[in-house]
Amino acid sequence: VQVVESGGGLVQPGGSLRLSCAASGFTFSTYVMRWYRQAPGKERELVAAIGSAGAMANYADSVKGRFTISRDNAKNTVYLQMNSLKPDDTAVYYCNPRGIDYWGQGTQVTVSS
Repeated sequence: VQVVESGGGLVQPGGSLRLSCAASGFTFSTYVMRWYRQAPGKERELVAAIGSAGAMANYADSVKGRFTISRDNAKNTVYLQMNSLKPDDTAVYYCNPRGIDYWGQGTQVTVSS
């Protein structure tokens, strides 16, 4: 199993970023995929999840209306579009297939002026 997150960076408040997660080593199209984040000194929290076919998605209240999760099963990739970013969104973002205890290195998102 492998997941590789990318797309993070430094962005000003109100800006946007699109994260990508390329997966391999498991049957991607059959797994619910999730994005988590972990800020310094805080526990890892679930940000968004998407069903295996991409038809259903759920979001943490803190990101509803700002973040959109999507997936491309042909590319074994899940995305997280983040708009109207806030300083509180600063964290390392990880993707994870539900039911598999594997974590990549994550991608750092920093929201600061």
